[in-house]
Amino acid sequence: MARFIRKGHQAEANAFVPLPLRGGVAPSYLWITEDRPGGMLAFLEGRFAGVGGPSWIERLARGDVVDAKGNVLQPDSPVRQGMRIWYYRELDEETPIPFEETILFRDEHLVVVDKPHFVPMIPTGRFLRESLLVRLKGRLDLPHLTPIHRLDRETAGVVIFSHNLATRGIYQSMFQKRSIRKVYEALARPLPGRSYPFTYRSRMVDGDKFFVMREEAGAPNSETLVELLEQRGDVARYRLHPHTGRKHQLRLHMASMGAPILNDAFYPVALPCKGDDFSAPLQLLARAIGFDDPLTGAPRSFASQRTLDWPAPD
Repeated sequence: MARFIRKGHQAEANAFVPLPLRGGVAPSYLWITEDRPGGMLAFLEGRFAGVGGPSWIERLARGDVVDAKGNVLQPDSPVRQGMRIWYYRELDEETPIPFEETILFRDEHLVVVDKPHFVPMIPTGRFLRESLLVRLKGRLDLPHLTPIHRLDRETAGVVIFSHNLATRGIYQSMFQKRSIRKVYEALARPLPGRSYPFTYRSRMVDGDKFFVMREEAGAPNSETLVELLEQRGDVARYRLHPHTGRKHQLRLHMASMGAPILNDAFYPVALPCKGDDFSAPLQLLARAIGFDDPLTGAPRSFASQRTLDWPAPD
């Protein structure tokens, strides 16, 4: 069986890219580390069983599968050790997400975006052109655009992208050094008996299901400062300051305290997938990001223009 290493998309490659950005979609590439008999079409059919032969025949005929030098590959082209092949990821059907992002800031290094709920950050699973990265690449024509941090698909708010390869690492290091000031807001049930502000700490580890986290006994590795902003009946609005950046940290912390964020389909219990139901967005918003620019030293601050949806009174 052929072994291979698959890399992501154009912005992650440092070498020559033989296929252009197309409608915001960057080409993917695949390293081949072992000879494979039967030709390129047979290899692609075996590697991408869910795509199907007719689709690969059409892509090969269009010239959408090439080698590292840009040579168009044919169905009978040999599959050799050391090859790198380039191709476009395609989806036959993709449900449009009826919410649009807002550009908050752009300079020669960064693009700061106000992300809507339900839009995934990068192509994954059943999302390609509806991912925020592909939308922005098509809209701004920035082939090297890539997020320097992430938000969950379900979370809205401020997120930062880099489009300058020379300075990307400098800005990414801010998150590694935790020199970024991040503020979130969330709607959840009240927490009676609490004095605000307070800090919640726990040890977070991977859950039994790959897409969720859980807490266990042991030294804390996650920390969130919680403030109460207001309360309306059975719902409260919180300001959350994550001092660490664990996956789903705010969602798990709020659920563990007995106040799961409204409309959270993962915590405290993972519910069946809602598919393309956009009627109940998670009430979690990345309200603001602030930092001292590592290139100029100037303070930077960006705030979301979005609001959370208070439930209608009974």
